[in-house]
Amino acid sequence: MSENISPAGDGSIPYEPDVVTYERRGAVAVVTLNRPDYRNAQNSVMTYAIDTAFERAVEDPEVKVIVLAGNGKHFSAGHDLGTPGRDHHVKYDNKAALWWDHVDRPGGDQRFARETEVYLGMCRRWREIPKPTIAMVQGACIAGGLMLAWVCDLIIASDDAFFSDPVVRMGIPGVEYFAHPWVMGPRAAKEFLYTGDRFDAAQAKEWGMVNRVVPRAELESETMALAEKISAMPQFGLALTKKAVNQSEDLMGMRAGMDSVFGLHHFAHAHNAEVGTDSLGGLNAKSMKAQATTAAETNDGKA
Repeated sequence: MSENISPAGDGSIPYEPDVVTYERRGAVAVVTLNRPDYRNAQNSVMTYAIDTAFERAVEDPEVKVIVLAGNGKHFSAGHDLGTPGRDHHVKYDNKAALWWDHVDRPGGDQRFARETEVYLGMCRRWREIPKPTIAMVQGACIAGGLMLAWVCDLIIASDDAFFSDPVVRMGIPGVEYFAHPWVMGPRAAKEFLYTGDRFDAAQAKEWGMVNRVVPRAELESETMALAEKISAMPQFGLALTKKAVNQSEDLMGMRAGMDSVFGLHHFAHAHNAEVGTDSLGGLNAKSMKAQATTAAETNDGKA
């Protein structure tokens, strides 16, 4: 049986009691994003609920593998840029970064403090989970949704999944957890970012970004079968193997590169705020979606 996980905010946003659910299936914990009406857009309530669920799975000695899923048609359409539950102004206790809270800070200090915690910091925290993690992706996996999938060790995508990071349209060089060159290679990363187009699961697999592409109807069964197969391995051996691969990525420059691009990301926000109307270059979720749809329709062979 699944259980709901939702931390309380400060009362300034509508309460959603079940933004993330948690379910044990034998040795597999299934953590599910549960804002399907908003294409599982990630607000801070969801961020901290994910963290609570992951912590619970890590501390349960019976859990060997963690699956991250999204309820509904889409895995995640990214960061929450405009739902009633958008809570970028709400204070939550820091869990990922030892930094001051953003709520009473002005300008770039406010944005840097928040994104250090809820975006870059949380993603790094989740990447280091000492148990294998599998992202089960269907439909949209866009911008901030990529970050949720990329922190997982493996990605299983349905044949209707599509991926994009359109934030270059805002003048921003990619999402905060800048893993692009490592998860798909430098040239693919440049095409992915330069165009902002949506690329289908087959293309993502060709680039090495996903492990398997399966029919939508078989996504859950294929993911669970793989999770159960992995769960038969020794738990400590899996933890050390994961650490070995992650350390190798970091020796290839992933962590240092991500730090440098996080600075560029915030420079872009500041530039937008200085020359325009806001830090997002005047764009919002609706306008971004409209531009992405147009790009997809004019790009043969891509979803």
